Amino acid sequence: MKMYEKGAYLVNGTTIVPMEDKAKLQSLGFTGEQAEKAWQGTISYQILKAHNISNNMENLQIKFDSLTSHDLTYVGIIQTAKASGLDKFPLPYILTNCHNTLCAVGGTINEDDHVFGLSAAKKYGGIYLPPHLGVIHQYMRECWAGCGRMILGSDSHTRYGALGTLAIGEGGGELVKQILSQTYDIAYPEIVGVFLTGKPGHGVGPHDVNIAIITAVFKNNFVKNRIMEFVGPGVTGMSTDFRNGVDVMTTETTCLSSVWQTDEDTKKYLTEHRRGQEYKELRPQTLTYYDRLIEVNLSEIKPMIALPFHPSNGYTIADLKANPKDILHEVEESVQKLISSEVKLDLLSKVENGKIKVDQGIIAGCAGGTFTNLMEAAHILQGASTGKDEFALSVYPSSQPVMMELLRQNAITTLLSAGATIRTAFCGPCFGAGDTPANGGLSVRHTTRNFPNREGSKPGKGQLAAVALMDARSIAATAAAGGVLTGADEIDYEYTCPEYHYDPKPYEERVYNGF
Repeated sequence: MKMYEKGAYLVNGTTIVPMEDKAKLQSLGFTGEQAEKAWQGTISYQILKAHNISNNMENLQIKFDSLTSHDLTYVGIIQTAKASGLDKFPLPYILTNCHNTLCAVGGTINEDDHVFGLSAAKKYGGIYLPPHLGVIHQYMRECWAGCGRMILGSDSHTRYGALGTLAIGEGGGELVKQILSQTYDIAYPEIVGVFLTGKPGHGVGPHDVNIAIITAVFKNNFVKNRIMEFVGPGVTGMSTDFRNGVDVMTTETTCLSSVWQTDEDTKKYLTEHRRGQEYKELRPQTLTYYDRLIEVNLSEIKPMIALPFHPSNGYTIADLKANPKDILHEVEESVQKLISSEVKLDLLSKVENGKIKVDQGIIAGCAGGTFTNLMEAAHILQGASTGKDEFALSVYPSSQPVMMELLRQNAITTLLSAGATIRTAFCGPCFGAGDTPANGGLSVRHTTRNFPNREGSKPGKGQLAAVALMDARSIAATAAAGGVLTGADEIDYEYTCPEYHYDPKPYEERVYNGF
């Protein structure tokens, strides 16, 4: 992975010219005037300009195409908008119910939220997705994201860039402003090109790409508050479903948003989801300037693990297995400084006879519960067993349409036969409300975050568990080994994922659309 902090030009979408080598542009036939205007050649510029209602591009006033919130956030947003004069939703506002899905012990408040959400959709003209049908970001991918669009969501992982949508996760106040027909006001952000080459290798999935990139850019603030723009020949080496799994994790780099160049596979995805009209080709122009650039060779990425307590704490699984005691001890020391508690995290006890034992595996949500992830995980677990010891594997497909196709492909049967348990679409494992491990437990998860408390522990009360992020493929390999940490590249298998067939019937029967 190579970084160009001083900026770089991209010529014809294939050739990088560092800012220091600006003179090379003249030898390639570009004038000084073209170089000066090359910042306008990004995909991001095209989309921001189309949604900016101000007279200049230095200080943007953005109007979004649609909004989305889940049941942890939409109640306060709608109540605030109502108190501020809300009459009707002026743009599509999608209310999903994937966070407060489990019952609240000793009360009815979670389902009360859902009743409120449906009543608000009916009163003000919103779209309401009932509980268990889909997690927020999967539903938005399936039904709302499109090339050149902008979407604002009150969830940090609001990212639909792989479908050509600039999506931003913000606090509820910004959604209230959009509901009241006001604008999202920001200075024009810097754009960071992410130039991809190569192709993911054997056993490598989107979370491996995520962890590698996040580990490289988080601590040095390389993309903080900037837009990441994924371009280059490596884009075509990944399916759109794979790209979705990479894109949703750009939040953990601290970037503002992300967007990808589009191609025939993007068109295929949108067409399969009955929205082929939403496709258009998005590419950087012949000469495009990026304020910063990251060059990533996908072929060099290996199965990764992000150890507690951040997605940027990444190691290759091979390196961790080669030196478990030193690495885990170092993590224990860093955790102790982070939590400032008398309770201690004991990871070294997980090393038995030179092997790392894991207590739990989870594949879930907008990052993990996608069709291609679960199909390949099922293939790895074909004829295997998760074992009769403490290790348990839980699988949360990201939507009911995905669940239906997994059923048709017999993947659910395969997973169940191996000992996995299947849940409905729910975001719980991402924020500590589902499958909480035992005190002192180590859980490997293809979810979005592994912050303290995200696994449900409470260090202040003497309860502390650990989550490490891994790709679904390596989690399946670990499950097949009965909970012994295993990278998917250690398993000898060949697999080509079958075509996905989208069936919107669950949405047609249950989603209320009052817009």
